Amino acid sequence: MENFRIAVDDRELADLRDRLERTRWPDAETVDWSQGVPLEYLRSLCAYWADGYDWRAFEKRVNALPQYRTTIDGVGIHFAHVRSPHPGALPLVLTNGWSGSIVEYLDVIGPLTDPVAHGGSAADAFHVVLPTLPGYGFSDKPVSPGWDVQRIADAWAALMASLGYTRYGAHGSDWGNSITTAMGQQHPEVLAGIHVQPPIAAPDPATFSDLSPREREGAGRARRGGVAGVGLLGRAVDETADRRVRVGGLAGRVVLVDRGEVPLVGGLGQRPDATSCSTT
Repeated sequence: MENFRIAVDDRELADLRDRLERTRWPDAETVDWSQGVPLEYLRSLCAYWADGYDWRAFEKRVNALPQYRTTIDGVGIHFAHVRSPHPGALPLVLTNGWSGSIVEYLDVIGPLTDPVAHGGSAADAFHVVLPTLPGYGFSDKPVSPGWDVQRIADAWAALMASLGYTRYGAHGSDWGNSITTAMGQQHPEVLAGIHVQPPIAAPDPATFSDLSPREREGAGRARRGGVAGVGLLGRAVDETADRRVRVGGLAGRVVLVDRGEVPLVGGLGQRPDATSCSTT
């Protein structure tokens, strides 16, 4: 296990800005979001990414966390480990999803590790561990397939054991949901409990005859999303063995996009209403 700090070379940042500025833009849409992401919206997003986003400030914020790298099952894993000042704190491993990172949890680390400083009780304190999924961020990419949720669950259990934790909780969202569920199934002897968001459970088909028109429409969208969305996500973890597949393999394959999920960054105004739209 070794200490780790993020230190992106200035040349990498300059190259990113150059590539953004040299973007060859397509023709603008003729209608609205129903034809995909509006060109002006995308140009504003890229302009902010190139000239408005302060990478160094964010890098400094993440580097304020104690970060490490260790090797588990032959793969280098990056993680942050923030211990609570309260001695009775319960260890807690937080797992993000695809295509996210541990930065999703930055705003909750303080309240979790030191609830007293945020108006809470020391009895609710946690030692927080935030591992980066294999093939993501500063973790190594696997050199062979097979890194499914069960294998990552075993890796996280090995990580927690290496930190000296014999009893802990686990939380996960998105793919972290599946990984956390697998941890509870495969390592119940060390799990004090698991928390998943969102809880994924299929509705009972026996109740479908009583659906309202709006619920039927939602169920239809969910079925289509299962083909276009979950079908892609089902490849996301194992494809960390080949980043080219992760990036190139998704191009042109998305059928439905919720425009509310198009990432908004500071300064770009209000989030658009969430409406399904076709893309090409």
